[in-house]
Amino acid sequence: MSEPPKPASPGRPRQLAFDLPVDSRHGVEDFLVGPSNEAAYGLVESWPNWPDAWLRLVGPEGAGKTHLAAIWAARAHAWTVPVTEVTEANVPHLVSGGALVVEDCDLGPRDEAALFHLLNAVKAKSGFLLLTARTAPDLWGVRVPDLLSRLRLAPHATIDPPDDALLRALLVKLFIDRQLVVDTGIIEALTLRMERSFAAARAIVDALDRLSLERGRRVTRALAGEVLAQLFPQDVD
Repeated sequence: MSEPPKPASPGRPRQLAFDLPVDSRHGVEDFLVGPSNEAAYGLVESWPNWPDAWLRLVGPEGAGKTHLAAIWAARAHAWTVPVTEVTEANVPHLVSGGALVVEDCDLGPRDEAALFHLLNAVKAKSGFLLLTARTAPDLWGVRVPDLLSRLRLAPHATIDPPDDALLRALLVKLFIDRQLVVDTGIIEALTLRMERSFAAARAIVDALDRLSLERGRRVTRALAGEVLAQLFPQDVD
C-alpha cells in the first residue's frame, strides 16, 4: 500500500514565479515624454519633414529607443531589423518598403560596406531610415571612413537619463503594465534610492513582481528595500 500523503507544512505556501510575457505596449499613448526625451520625441514626430533621409536615435540601454522607433515604424509602415541583418544581399529588399528601422547599430557584428550601401540606397529610393544606438558613431569602431562621415552628418536625437518626475511616471507605468498596485510612498522611496536609468526601473519592477509572487505578498517598502539591496548594493545603506 502507498504511504498516506504528508501533511502540509505550516505557514504561507510559496508560489512559483513563471517567466510569463509582460504586456509592454509600444503605442504613442504609452510613451512618457519628459525633459530627457522631448527633443528626441519631437524630431521623430516631425516625420516626414525630416532634415534628411536618415535619423540617428541615441540613448542608453532601456531609455525608450525601441519604443520611440516603434511609434515611428507604425506611422511610416517601416520594417524593423537588427543591424546584423543588414547585408549586401539584403539591401535591395530592405529598401523596397520605403522606410526602415535598423536597431543596435553600435553592436556587432556589423557589415559596414552593406550599411554604407543601405544609406545610399535609401536616399536613392527617396526613402527614410531610422538608426538606433547607445552611443555616437565615433564610439562604434567604424573602419570605413566614408560610412563614419555619413553617420556623423546624419541628423540625430538623444535620449538622456530620466529626471525624477519621469522616473516616477515610468515606475507607475511599469507596475500598471504588470497589474501591480503599489503605494505612492514606495514609488517615492524607489525614486530616491535607485540608479537613475530606465533600465534600472525595469529591473526593479521585474524583481518586485517576481518576489511578491514567490512570497504571496503585496509590494511593500520592506520588499522594495530588499530588491534595491540586491540590485544596487553599493547604493543602499
